[in-house]
Amino acid sequence: MKKLKLHLLVPLMVGLAIGLQSCSDDDDDISVHDPNTAERVSVDRFSAAAGKLMIRDAANGLPAANAAINFDQAPFITTGLGPSGQVVEYYNFDIQSVDPAPIYVLFKEGETAPVSGQLNIINVLPGESGYNDFWQVFKVTVPADYRSNQVASFDEVQAAGYDVEPTTTIVNCPVVPEASTASKRLGGGSTGLIMGWYKEKVVLYFTFDEKALSTSGGTIPTSPIYVCFNINADEVGGGPPSGFKVEAGTMQTHNVVATIPSSVGYSPLWLVNAYDNAKFDDVNDLTTAQTSTSMNLGATVNCPVVSVQ
Repeated sequence: MKKLKLHLLVPLMVGLAIGLQSCSDDDDDISVHDPNTAERVSVDRFSAAAGKLMIRDAANGLPAANAAINFDQAPFITTGLGPSGQVVEYYNFDIQSVDPAPIYVLFKEGETAPVSGQLNIINVLPGESGYNDFWQVFKVTVPADYRSNQVASFDEVQAAGYDVEPTTTIVNCPVVPEASTASKRLGGGSTGLIMGWYKEKVVLYFTFDEKALSTSGGTIPTSPIYVCFNINADEVGGGPPSGFKVEAGTMQTHNVVATIPSSVGYSPLWLVNAYDNAKFDDVNDLTTAQTSTSMNLGATVNCPVVSVQ
């Protein structure tokens, strides 16, 4: 089996709305699903079931269930430092497992490009067991006469008996409520919402493709980040609830990412280390972050880098 290349997936994601068919065809009895009229799912990233660091309560002002999220404002975007001390920005999509969820991409027999107009298929949403912003691509082979969106759920894929093969490709596609925005991408990637299928309903997600990712032993690769909280993580009230320490009068943290997308070993899934906030002024790059006393928090967070100055 040939490995599914990421460059095949990107045009699929940005062109899903092209060539969509209606729910029935005048020439035969084949029925297809219409994304334009299908029900849309409700998404809540901040419920107690879905959130880890970001759980809605009466005081924190996190968006309501299925309300549009503006990821270009705090607490969803952070200004930090790169390994050489350069200023970077990254989004905060909360803790994610190193175990990817499956996303199903359909190909006609003998073809190397995904089925034109077919929406990708997922089978889990935020808050459901096994959900992850990171998805392992599974290649689904369909007959040559397959019509786009003839299937719109994993159950339909299974019922049709289509061949399903895992690839090593990982994509970072956080599922979000309709009308959510995240306007920054490194290298000018697509910022719009992408439509997919979830159990015959339309789901919407972002895609971040600043670096091609592959599974490593079946898991998502990680890279370290060194962060500094207003109250140290080992103190009462400390860690994430206390917020990141910033330079006075600014939003500039001294959180240091070990890699940027141009680096070997970059991953947007960061393994979080917290250093002593007494060292805040001393930390200005990766070397100074690594030489400061730090604590591995054992958390992996989805924080794609979206700008490097």
